[in-house]
Amino acid sequence: MDQPNLPPNVNSDILPTSTLAIVSLVSAILGFTIVPVIGTIVALITGYMARGETRAIPAKVSGDGLATAGIIMGWVQVALLVIGICCTIAYFVFIVGIFAASGGQ
Repeated sequence: MDQPNLPPNVNSDILPTSTLAIVSLVSAILGFTIVPVIGTIVALITGYMARGETRAIPAKVSGDGLATAGIIMGWVQVALLVIGICCTIAYFVFIVGIFAASGGQ
């Protein structure tokens, strides 16, 4: 009985999930809720780093889907931020135009 106490059906080919991929996904989710700008930046940076890890040859970690989700959510947040800034600028231009048209009264 020199065998270790392993559960049956243990597959040694399963790769661990990349920590950077998990951080990317979690920070992207937090970017939508609590910390918008910081979460977005962290999601993009760690997402691309995790993709480099998961696509390395030979692969030592898994989690390419998590990294891709973090990257996509990060770029969606960047797009929403740009749209928000454009809408804010358009709003102030509109208000200034109304003020100027009314003669400054």
